[in-house]
Parts: sequence; C-alpha cells; structure tokens
Amino acid sequence: MKQRIWGAMAGLALGVSATAATAQDITLRVADSLPVDHYIATSLLVPFLAEVEEKSGGTVGFDYFPAQQLGKAKDMLSLTQTGVTDIGYIGASYLADKLPLSAVAQLPGAFDSSCEGTMAYWQLARPGGVLDQAEYAPEGVRALMVLALAPYQLFSAREISDLASFKGQKMRTSGGTQSLAMSKLGGVPVQMSAPETREALSRGTLDAVVFPHSSIPPYDLTPHLKSATEGLNLGSFVLAYMISQQKFDSLPEAVQTALTEAGENATRAACARVDALDGADKQAIADGGVRFVALPEADVAQIQEILDGVGAEWAADLDARGKPGSEVLAAFTAALR
Repeated sequence: MKQRIWGAMAGLALGVSATAATAQDITLRVADSLPVDHYIATSLLVPFLAEVEEKSGGTVGFDYFPAQQLGKAKDMLSLTQTGVTDIGYIGASYLADKLPLSAVAQLPGAFDSSCEGTMAYWQLARPGGVLDQAEYAPEGVRALMVLALAPYQLFSAREISDLASFKGQKMRTSGGTQSLAMSKLGGVPVQMSAPETREALSRGTLDAVVFPHSSIPPYDLTPHLKSATEGLNLGSFVLAYMISQQKFDSLPEAVQTALTEAGENATRAACARVDALDGADKQAIADGGVRFVALPEADVAQIQEILDGVGAEWAADLDARGKPGSEVLAAFTAALR
C-alpha cells in the first residue's frame, strides 16, 4: 500500500511513497508549472489524485512535482511524451506551435463562466473529440481532465480609464488569440508564462497582465497593480492534464478506468470551484488597492466590435495553414450551445 504525503500543498512535495510496495503498486509522476497552493492545482489536480487513490484502494500513488521542478510550462508536452513525467500540465497557449487548434476555447467573448467554457472544451478535448483526433492523438497524448478559466480582464500598473489607455501598454498575454485580440485593442502583447509576470511587473518591463481575477493572488501581483477593467471578456486560458497514450495503454484496465472516471469528475467539479472563487478574489484584489474600472459604454461597444472578428480571423489563418480551424470553431460554438 502507498502512504499519502500531501507535502506539496504544504510547501514540500505532494506524493505517495512506496514504503511497502508490492508488485501491484503503481506510482505515477505528475508535473506542472504552478506555484504551491495554486487554485488550479487545488481545484482540479488534488481532487483527481485523491479519487484515483481511493478508487484503486491505495495501490496507485503519485509523486507530484509542482512549480516547474521538472521543467517550464512550454516543456510539459515533451516531458509527458518522453516519460519524464507520466501526467503533465498542458497549457495550449504555451504550445501554440503544436496545439494551435486548442486556442479555440480562449477566444474573447466566447463564454461567460468557467463551467460554460470548460464543459464545451471537454467535449472537444476528451478522447474521441475533434481536438483529440486533430491534435492530441497525433502527438501521442490524451487528456485526462481540462479546465477553462473565468473570462479575463486587463490588470495594469498604470491607470485605466478608457480604451485609449490600452494603447502602447506592454501586456502579458498567454499568446495565440489573446495576443491577436490585445494588439487589435492597441496593446503590445508580450507572451510569457504566468510565473514570470511578477518580476516583469516589478521591473517595469511589463505594464499589464491579461488574467482572470483568481490568477492575481497566486503570483502576488496585487502590490504591482493600480487598476483593472471589469465586465469585459478578453478571452480565457485553457489547460489539460495529459498522459501519453503509450503510458495509458500500459496500465491495467482498472487503473485506466479510475483515471478516466476521476478526470471526468474533477473537470466538472473544478470549474464550479473556479466560478465560486472568481468573485471572492476580485474583492480581495480591490481590498488590496486595485481600482476596478467600468469603461464607457461607447468604448465597451467598440471593444466588442473589434473582438467579434478575432475568431473568424483565427480560423481562417489556420485553414490557410492546412489546419481545420473553421471546423473546430464550429464544433466549439455548437458545444457552447
């Protein structure tokens, strides 16, 4: 049997040690780039690990490596493919060259809540879905669970008052469609992983970040911010925890079933948790001195008009590159309905 060690959430390493291992015991390595106690990990990953351990009667355990211990976000796909980790955190924006179609769930204005976006994305990303067939299976991986974050706002170290104040700001985006959207609004997109944003803001090499409310506290960004938009929908970020198909196929059928069922349950529960956190985290940010600004109605209408064309442009660009962009956009739109 495995002894559960929940150390990563306490600043050490979450894992399960093989203190009395038998031939039937299985230990899977899990890696991500998230800080300890990040809400994505606590909402999505931790319940998943606990359910798999429970379903397996303790014969399946995990060694968890958070905070880029095994590699940066952009490396997680290759780490999963090569078996350095068995289960890896895959952020679509960090892998736009290999997973461009997955950015469909990050288009601005697409959905109004985490659960709305998550469940639509899951229809496409789960084994057999259009994204699985077009992107994941060819890369030799399969999604165990996914999450789309709540709609993004602009958080700035400068004062925001109207659309004109967006112009020229160096804005951290997660890349892809979000970079396209921010450039159309006058910003200067800078693609970087979330863990890099605090230092960039503190040094002044970054003026703003495009984030959901709940991503501000984990990276301690509030002290470096002055203002933020409210009521906009500047896109989102989608992620999955994936396993290589080869590793999945090597596991006993009962373990495969446990992973599949726990992933489905974690996906559904995590988005509800993220939606519940969104409002509370916004209030905490405001209490920390960040001023939330409702832009003038005319500017909001202009922003919406500008962003409405991003999805079609994104799909057309992928179509021209021989990727089924329009097909995937249509599938995601249908899933949202």
